[in-house]
Amino acid sequence: MGEVKEPSARRPYRSAVREENARRTRRAIVSAAGPLFVERGYAATSLAEVARAAGVARPTVAAAFGSKPALLRQILNEALAGDDEPVPVAERPWFAPVWQAGTAGEVLDAYAGICTLIGRRAARVFETVRRAADSSAEVAELWATAQRNRRAGAEMVVRRAAGFGALRPELGPARAVDALWTLNDPALYGALVLDSGWPEDDHRRWLAGQMRTAVLADDR
Repeated sequence: MGEVKEPSARRPYRSAVREENARRTRRAIVSAAGPLFVERGYAATSLAEVARAAGVARPTVAAAFGSKPALLRQILNEALAGDDEPVPVAERPWFAPVWQAGTAGEVLDAYAGICTLIGRRAARVFETVRRAADSSAEVAELWATAQRNRRAGAEMVVRRAAGFGALRPELGPARAVDALWTLNDPALYGALVLDSGWPEDDHRRWLAGQMRTAVLADDR
């Protein structure tokens, strides 16, 4: 009698076409919801309205994201990162100039450019999250996470600049992070570029100068 073998475990079926369709659907929902949340307000926009704008059924939105706060989180994350790929900020090509800089001043110049880029993509969404945080505990946590992430980014840049030994001695690392965290706020881009009409390049140069003055012992 032949040996009895355990039936082999079945591998879960995965369809590349199905996965790509699901991703396209998620992208369509994010693309539709972002402008609605920004223009009408988060609280005033229903998932049914998002579904209509995206050309899908309301249950599809719920199935794709689970909840309205989760959808807002995805919109913010994609606005900050520029796409939906799970790649850390420090490893993204647009962050590379910080690592390639050869002086503390160049580090901050590069970071000012990055903050300008992020402001272009995310300033209005960031403001939408800030306003919605007052009326939703889940969005309040999203806002708190965004603030922590901004501070973590400032800390990473300060450490990089400090490697050149050029920080203001009276500040100390923690206050240098505080200063840079204040200046990397997308709200500055919103106020100066979107609301006051500054050209982006003027904003980038101004921000770089403010960062150098706030953090560096000398302007190098």
